[in-house]
Amino acid sequence: MPEYKYRAQDSKGKIIKGKAEAADETDLQRRFHESGVLLLEAKPVTKQIALKALKKPKLSDFCRQLGTLTKAGVTLVKALEIVANDESITPYERQLYIKLRDRVVQGVALSNVMEELEPAFPPLLIFMIRAAETSGTLDSTCLRLADQYMKEAELEQKAKSSLTYPKILSVLIVAVVAILFGYVLPQFEEMFSTMPELPLATRVLMAISGFVKNQWYILAVIVVLFIIFGKMIIKIPIVSYYFDMLKCKGKWGKLLKVIYSARFARTMSSLYSSGIPIYNCITISKGTIGNKYIEKQFEEVERQVLGGSPLSSALQDVDGFVNKLSSTIKVGEETGMLGPMLESVANDLDFYSEQALMRLTSLIEPIMIVVMAVIVGFIMIAIIQPIYQSYSTIGAGS
Repeated sequence: MPEYKYRAQDSKGKIIKGKAEAADETDLQRRFHESGVLLLEAKPVTKQIALKALKKPKLSDFCRQLGTLTKAGVTLVKALEIVANDESITPYERQLYIKLRDRVVQGVALSNVMEELEPAFPPLLIFMIRAAETSGTLDSTCLRLADQYMKEAELEQKAKSSLTYPKILSVLIVAVVAILFGYVLPQFEEMFSTMPELPLATRVLMAISGFVKNQWYILAVIVVLFIIFGKMIIKIPIVSYYFDMLKCKGKWGKLLKVIYSARFARTMSSLYSSGIPIYNCITISKGTIGNKYIEKQFEEVERQVLGGSPLSSALQDVDGFVNKLSSTIKVGEETGMLGPMLESVANDLDFYSEQALMRLTSLIEPIMIVVMAVIVGFIMIAIIQPIYQSYSTIGAGS
């Protein structure tokens, strides 16, 4: 229940100050009246929350519960209270949903409260809820959003899962190399020091081994600084723009284009089906793509659409989308079924992206195994070569 900070006066004229919970200000005034106290002033207590964006599985759960409850005839305030009292949510989510309920009780629209709580709720959700409040379709809109966020979360999880094995291989390669350079190779140092001349590969190998063994902390500092400065540099707008442009090239680019196209199509489908004007749909959808290079190109797309051009023709020149997207949108425009066609192409592209992820993973694994074999093979040759030469010298001398 909302908490109020009050100032009241008892029967003896004494001023009383404090805090109390009540359904609303009228309920608080009634309770004070029943106890013989005059309520002079009541202000809702605003609790500060350290806002952070909700993850997509959390957004999906929230939308699904809200949609199911409102569809069953439960009032919005009661639905938010039920969601806030769910035992499976985190304390942060509970505070967030209580804040939503309290502000709705005060007469503020749900979409406006969500906007106040940015970045907890994404712009897509806010615009969809605002459109649903106008059209009276809050339940169906929330259920549609729940499905969208769940599909996006599943695709992201599959992408992370497909990269698990390559990550394990990467760690294994680093560990093997560290053990070889830091422990195994130093065992040969005394033996190699008695040899008159060592091959170039062996000298390079022993120099690296000595550095890793004696000055490993410098290497660790370099790696840490590289990671820190790398993250800082990638956040610079111009660097981020060109980095996102590189994402659209090569083998990885083909996969990412499918993912970007699916994101745009699904968001456009949800917004357009909710009755939002096409220009606003484009403006919101471009922010969900996740690529600055593609977003920059939407300045021309928006200009063309404002000028009366069909969306399909405006998207044809966007570098970062698959051709199937614009051709499918064109069919939807010609048949008057743009919303269903966008949803259909989004489902198809999700499937293609899953298949592409599997193919890329199957390529990465053997490449990393070959890299490990080359490194270990080079080390073995560099060790065996001087030993073999020394035996050959001994054999020739005898």
